[in-house]
Amino acid sequence: MAGFSVSRYAPEQSSWARLTARDSLVRRLDWPLLGSAVALSLMGALLVWSATRNRDSLTKGDPYYFLFRHALNTGIGIALMIGTIWLGHRTLRGAVPVLYGLSVVLVLAVLTPLGATVNGAHAWIIIGGGFSLQPSEFTKITIILGMAMLLAARVDAGDQLYPDHRTVAKSLGLAVIPIAVVMLMPDLGSVMVMAVIVLGVLLASGASNRWVFGLLGAGTAGAVSIWQLGLLDDYQIARFAAFANPALDPAGVGYNTNQARIAIGSGGLSGTGLFKGSQTTGQFVPEQQTDFVFTVAGEELGFLGAGLIIVLLGVVLWRACRIARETTELYGTIVAAGIIAWFAFQSFENIGMTLGIMPVAGLPLPFVSYGGSSMFAVWVAVGLLQSIRVQRPITA
Repeated sequence: MAGFSVSRYAPEQSSWARLTARDSLVRRLDWPLLGSAVALSLMGALLVWSATRNRDSLTKGDPYYFLFRHALNTGIGIALMIGTIWLGHRTLRGAVPVLYGLSVVLVLAVLTPLGATVNGAHAWIIIGGGFSLQPSEFTKITIILGMAMLLAARVDAGDQLYPDHRTVAKSLGLAVIPIAVVMLMPDLGSVMVMAVIVLGVLLASGASNRWVFGLLGAGTAGAVSIWQLGLLDDYQIARFAAFANPALDPAGVGYNTNQARIAIGSGGLSGTGLFKGSQTTGQFVPEQQTDFVFTVAGEELGFLGAGLIIVLLGVVLWRACRIARETTELYGTIVAAGIIAWFAFQSFENIGMTLGIMPVAGLPLPFVSYGGSSMFAVWVAVGLLQSIRVQRPITA
């Protein structure tokens, strides 16, 4: 197995003994992480099905249309996770230049006639047959891997204790290129996630805090400049305005968040029951199978069901933090930290926008929202975490 070595088992050992041996792949996987991710995807399938089964305009008369596709996306995602574990994060480390170049080409392709606009963001490539690709989801992974490769190279080799300023500058240059392209789409939500990933990676690398504070200052100045120069699209400005003033245009730009809060508030403690939410069945909340899928949980499963989603996401983050802490190589620590920053911020933003405590940014809820690109990317990330775990040294 590429990137993963196991001890040589005695010929007389049974298959069961080999599977359950302390250094076997099965024993070394992080099962709480895997189980929580699977549970989130299964809950997502039910929520997506509830949100879409009565929407003939979306399902073309097939109430199981989105249920089947969500299950298919999950299955492909798990297969990608297995492939990532098989290859190993160390093998992928050598392939980073190719993966990075491919991701940049794909995001650039969005700006050509191959690109398509969905919900105001020109961020998609239509493949055909009802399938589409959002390259920015995979760019999150290549930014993590690329920065980790540069920042950890000399540290893991024993030449340095921490990345020097030149290395940090190179890693930031690597991240800036795809982020700038995604900003041109514009896909502000993905840009926000990528910026948080960069900060998380730098903090985990041990780079000087001057870089972190400098980036925070530059980001604040850049955001103010973008606002003052009018570089944001009208729909993006409207979303921030509605966040600042929820009563602004409740039938227009504030409609989504108002209906989302009504749906969640009506669920109470235990919810109205799966498939029995009036807001969901009445189709009052737009994009309920993707960005606003958490409102289905809030209405139909109530506080308990919505809370379970948050708990499962918390378990994923907890296990990722443990993997980052236990690995002995800086490269693995940085990769895990980048994934933690990605999952944590995107989950907080998605749930926060449905509750009205964050602006609407068009970000899916990891593992739960419908969408192939997002599902594939998060499962590849789980594969990277599992690879880091199974390749760590076994202590006595």
